[in-house]
Amino acid sequence: MNVTVKLFSVARDLAGFSEQLVDLGRNSRAGAVLDYLSEHHPEFAGWRSSIRIAVNQEYVSYDHALHEGDEVAVIPPVSGG
Repeated sequence: MNVTVKLFSVARDLAGFSEQLVDLGRNSRAGAVLDYLSEHHPEFAGWRSSIRIAVNQEYVSYDHALHEGDEVAVIPPVSGG
């Protein structure tokens, strides 16, 4: 199944891309995107617990079922003042 992965801020910097088509296995869940990123960019492993995921512009849990063509945004923690 193909999904479009969009990365922002430090996530984009760690992976070296802002948007990429990713081929995941059938019946994948949102957390599989983080598995993919951690496998290809080991720096992601330490960020997993603080990253939020949005599918088609709605925040979801890591166990949310993905579908062909979904847009998955990986949103790292943000701070500001």
